[in-house]
Amino acid sequence: MTTSASLARIPCTIVTGFLGAGKTTLIRHVLANAGGRRLAVIVNEFGDVGIDGEILKGCGDAACPEENIVELANGCLCCTVADEFVPALDAILAMVPRVEHIVIETSGLALPKPLVQAFHWPSIRSRVTVDGVVTVVDGAALADGRVAFDLDALAAQRKADNALDHDDPIEEVFEDQIACADLVVLNKCDLLDQSGMDRASSAVAGALPRTVKVVRISGGKVDVGALLGLNVGTEADIENRKTHHDDELDHDHDEFESFIVPLPEIDDPNRLSKIVSATAEAAGVLRIKGFAAVRDKPMRLLVQAVGPRVTTHYDRHWAVAEKRETRLVVIGLKGLDQTKIVRMLNG
Repeated sequence: MTTSASLARIPCTIVTGFLGAGKTTLIRHVLANAGGRRLAVIVNEFGDVGIDGEILKGCGDAACPEENIVELANGCLCCTVADEFVPALDAILAMVPRVEHIVIETSGLALPKPLVQAFHWPSIRSRVTVDGVVTVVDGAALADGRVAFDLDALAAQRKADNALDHDDPIEEVFEDQIACADLVVLNKCDLLDQSGMDRASSAVAGALPRTVKVVRISGGKVDVGALLGLNVGTEADIENRKTHHDDELDHDHDEFESFIVPLPEIDDPNRLSKIVSATAEAAGVLRIKGFAAVRDKPMRLLVQAVGPRVTTHYDRHWAVAEKRETRLVVIGLKGLDQTKIVRMLNG
């Protein structure tokens, strides 16, 4: 006999936000504080290496074992629903024990509206629902009047690139993510004084087209109860959320590019941080993230950079059979000087 519980649709929380806003850190906190709720995560990574998926797999939390984290690295989720998203959902929904909640981390370049619209697909709508769209924003950048850490460098690159289709794609992505939000998470508040907090809050309020709750946090440490269980059913209201791309049949991310820089083991994490910071500032890089192997250290060093602002910490021990290596993913607007960046990162 089929019970009503078995027929219930699985709630999905979509976590979106610009590059470096802190989405992965926030989700990692959710996994570590799930309170026994069985979770699965779909990570839509931009680039050739699933760095964010590897970060999440390092949590080791029983509520979301490694096999419950699915990485999709072959394009934007909203562009590859049939090829990528549906098979990922099929695999998750077939898991035993049954998954109770799915968290989807979009690429920092993603437009959330087409992904939410995909929940109307016949193969999806009867099985899952959008519990809510959570947009994570960088409070420190907003306090400085920018949606990303180094918007001036981005604007200069955009002006020099005749291939871009939008007048201001960076700000359009940010505004479209805000427009679809059911909850806005203002992150990195520990970097702000009261004046900065007021400026960041005003920037969010100015971008919100309707009343949406805003929570202020630091280091991704959000109240899990406030994040999971919004019960919005966003797909039913998504057509009312107006964005810049509503009149477009397709969108592309050709204005962005990413590449991997492998490096040998390092001796000094502080020196690596300075090199990463200098490289990002000199080359106009949006984001550098990855792992480093530190000589004679049993733990892996996680490296996260938003523009020239760099944070590092040891996230887990290297596995016995795991190759000790340093891999950094560089993300920026199309036209990055890869030769210069690789040379600088190699010190």
